[in-house]
Amino acid sequence: MAKKTAHDDLLAPVTLAVGQEELLLDRVVGEVVAAARAADADTDARDLTPDQLQPGTLAELTSPSLFAERKVVVVRNAQDLSADTVKDVKAYLGAPAEEITLVLLHAGGAKGKALLDAARKAGAREVACPKMTKPADRLAFVRQEFRATGRSATPEACQALVDAIGSDLRELASAVSQLVADVEGTIDEAVVGRYYTGRAEASSFTVADRAVEGRAAEALEALRWSLSTGVAPVMITSALAQGVRAIGKLSSARGGRPADLARELGMPPWKIDRVRQQMRGWTPDGVAVALRAVAEADAGVKGGGDDPEYALEKAVVAIARAARSRGRG
Repeated sequence: MAKKTAHDDLLAPVTLAVGQEELLLDRVVGEVVAAARAADADTDARDLTPDQLQPGTLAELTSPSLFAERKVVVVRNAQDLSADTVKDVKAYLGAPAEEITLVLLHAGGAKGKALLDAARKAGAREVACPKMTKPADRLAFVRQEFRATGRSATPEACQALVDAIGSDLRELASAVSQLVADVEGTIDEAVVGRYYTGRAEASSFTVADRAVEGRAAEALEALRWSLSTGVAPVMITSALAQGVRAIGKLSSARGGRPADLARELGMPPWKIDRVRQQMRGWTPDGVAVALRAVAEADAGVKGGGDDPEYALEKAVVAIARAARSRGRG
């Protein structure tokens, strides 16, 4: 979540939002504009990119108005401003105009650091908007979203929502809003499951199905899509394990009708039919190889390796090869 590291006056002469999380940056802008319009309904808000803020443009935008209207001037990607424009901004920071709020959105880092330092030295209100790359950060974000609405959600519900939705903060915020609007009382894991969990499970099992069918290219494509949409790697290893174990169970079971096998193996009849189709290229040795690959991937995504994505790719390829072991023999 965005963290304020200076005074919290939304109408401070200069607000500096630092980071690369687009949702948080947009929220900073929205809060400032809303505060300005609450003070003056006729506030003029300008939202500019570096190519739109040429030398001299800032002076024009911040010059006194005949109608004495309040203004909000937003500068996005301030780290990309030209050297001449940076000089203009630094000069303005030394003597900001009344009734005008300048909002600088800066990615942080080394690029454009001189402007970042100048804004801080000038006493800008600063809001940190870091990219949330860690699951723990996204979990904290979801908890804060629920708290901001005044609603209660269990820790398990918050975790389930992160697992199901993934890394997109806009989708996480939207999901919280939907749950708050649709559900009364405390939001628990069962509620989140009804609304969202199927999304992550569906994509995880797509990866597993393609792998155990020996369709390596399609499995890898599904894997990359799942990871890009934020599906937790541990959910994918779980799906892979279930897929391989189902092959092993059915290959060692006695023949019979799907209904009888379903009772014996604890699977629904429809799954018996699907696994029968998937197991055609498998051998007992192939199942053993695939189970080892899943175990290695599981260790890799739980901290035993440096690259969870690579660990999953290796497992998918190994499982797909094992699925074709009978044909190679």
